[in-house]
Amino acid sequence: MQIFIDSADAKELAALAVTGLVDGVTTNPSLVAKAGGDFFETLKAICASVSGPISAEVVAQDYEGMLAEGRKLRTLADNIVVKLPLTPEGLRACKTLEDEGHPCNVTLCFSAVQALLAAKAGATFISPFLGRLDDGGQDGMQLIREIRAIYDNYDYPTLILAASIRTAAHVRDAALAGADCATIPPAVFKSLYKHHLTDSGLAAFLKDWAATGQKIL
Repeated sequence: MQIFIDSADAKELAALAVTGLVDGVTTNPSLVAKAGGDFFETLKAICASVSGPISAEVVAQDYEGMLAEGRKLRTLADNIVVKLPLTPEGLRACKTLEDEGHPCNVTLCFSAVQALLAAKAGATFISPFLGRLDDGGQDGMQLIREIRAIYDNYDYPTLILAASIRTAAHVRDAALAGADCATIPPAVFKSLYKHHLTDSGLAAFLKDWAATGQKIL
């Protein structure tokens, strides 16, 4: 499963990218507003530090506006992916942009039939929002399983990009459910390394090694 970081903080993304474990980035208007700075310069900086897909979201709500914004975003870097809302206008724009060779990420997906429509529109990515479904008392992971079954039934190439990830357990469950990618906040990414037995085991190894009085270098 590919791991994307859900952030618009260019400096933090550059620091995480050096791990070699970051496959892409997703941004949205809220994250961009939180990060501050010039929108286009921020996207250029992110694209320069992370070579994988970088989702940049349009803010227009009409078909023609989405096309114009999507095409402009694609001029910033080859790895920009146009992020579109799962609305009738958004899916129409997705079909046109994908036909023109511009990869699209259809976002704000909350049902399997919405994901079916996105696949029929030719979306490169579909972003089902797990955490928000869980917040409403629904099973976000069941949505991943349903989308996976539908896409496998009909050999749709659209990649399932699990979004609204809140915990390391969400990442694990999304992988088990068959998500192709998961986009996660930086704090959740850093938590994936952690396990108390790893920490205690390392401490024991280092203590025993120190007792030998030897060095490797």
